[in-house]
Amino acid sequence: MSHAAYHQHLTRRHFFGRSSLGLGTAACAGLFAPELAAATEVENPGLGGTLQFYHHAPRAKRIVYLFMSGGPSQMDLFDYKPQLTKHNGRELPASVRMGQRLTGMSGNQASLPIAGTKFKFQQHGDSGAWVSELMPHVAGIADDLCFIKSLHTEAINHDPAITFIQTGSQIAGRPSLGAWLDYGLGSTNENLPSFCVLITKNKGGQPLYSRLWGSGFLPANHQGVQFRSGKDPVLYLNNPPGVSRQRRRDMLDKINELHRLEYARRLDPLIESRIAQSEMAFRMQASIPEVANIQDEPQHVLDLYGPDATNPGSFAANCLLARRLLERDVRCVQLFHKGWDQHGNLPGGITRQCQEVDQASAALVTDLKRRGLLDDTLVVWGGEFGRTAYSQGKLTATNYGRDHHPRCFTMWLAGGGIRSGMSLGQTDEYSYNIVERPIAVHDLNATLLHLLGIDHERLVFRYQGRRYRLTDVHGELVRDIVA
Repeated sequence: MSHAAYHQHLTRRHFFGRSSLGLGTAACAGLFAPELAAATEVENPGLGGTLQFYHHAPRAKRIVYLFMSGGPSQMDLFDYKPQLTKHNGRELPASVRMGQRLTGMSGNQASLPIAGTKFKFQQHGDSGAWVSELMPHVAGIADDLCFIKSLHTEAINHDPAITFIQTGSQIAGRPSLGAWLDYGLGSTNENLPSFCVLITKNKGGQPLYSRLWGSGFLPANHQGVQFRSGKDPVLYLNNPPGVSRQRRRDMLDKINELHRLEYARRLDPLIESRIAQSEMAFRMQASIPEVANIQDEPQHVLDLYGPDATNPGSFAANCLLARRLLERDVRCVQLFHKGWDQHGNLPGGITRQCQEVDQASAALVTDLKRRGLLDDTLVVWGGEFGRTAYSQGKLTATNYGRDHHPRCFTMWLAGGGIRSGMSLGQTDEYSYNIVERPIAVHDLNATLLHLLGIDHERLVFRYQGRRYRLTDVHGELVRDIVA
């Protein structure tokens, strides 16, 4: 028996085996849980995904994730703690620290002086959310937001912490959130990537790696496509001089014929992925210039995002580009903004960071809402961990720094199925420990998948003899924030 015939034989056996199991499962669902059977009737319109049906009715069709790399200081932005200012300069009580580990950057300090924030806080909106003066535009949309103030993570340093929140593991090699979404749900726009990545240009800080939006052990066609500022938003997409679009089409057709012959011989799914990627690249040659061209945006929209909206590669321009991608039904758009790792000179550093992201972050939520897209677009804003209540290094009357703090940090969410105008969780008076409703990273990711119609325990991929998922073997849905 030839290799192809043998594979076909196995495929038939596999089909009948799966069919019998599927019929039995459907029968059991109908007998014991009719609501589960009804959930399977919600068809997934995405192309190329493994899920023909959503696990349950989705609240969001798409997600935009504004990732603040470096760890924004929660007590200087959203977690108001007047006790810190009252006890400014005092030693952090041992009863608060409770012997918890410190990084090597402040672990050898003879003193851990409490550093109260230098910034004023006020309550905003009907929800009464506390927001720092550093974020006046975000404060203006407080009633559209859900603040989670009790997030915690396992990692204390940047690389494992960022890898953990993006892929569900501190060890590199797992698929990212966007890759899992593309693998499960596929794309609803065949001319654009389902997962796009935008990075603010000219920013120092902790390095970012392509594995943060990579496909890991999933097929390579599920990885994020990075957009860049400048003439070519996507590298290696344009035809070289002298090569017309028709010549490119003819070349791809011939190459794909060879790929299909090789696939018939080897039955290697990576060959199919290669074909899919080359076809997507060809379509992107026409779609990317159109989506990246903001000349058709009216002035009042540019003004909404701020003066940097027309500066390609800035955070404001990336937020505007993100909206243009989202309204074209791109499934996942992720923005990375570096520079939040303020071990020293925090007042000056965080002020500059907020000036870069505050207006555009709020504008994106406002713009989506005005266009009727916020109801089914999930917006996420935050970093990989928080900062310490004590000062790293010398504390002065005008200056301080903060070390990494995985025990608690704040993120905010909006749109797609999120309960707006609320805050969840509470930290102690020093923003050092969680005293109410702790939320783990796996819980957050389980909830993001849930809002997009996916049961995090059921979206799995078998690799090297084990079934993997984004949330590993953990994760609980945070029902409190689901509208």
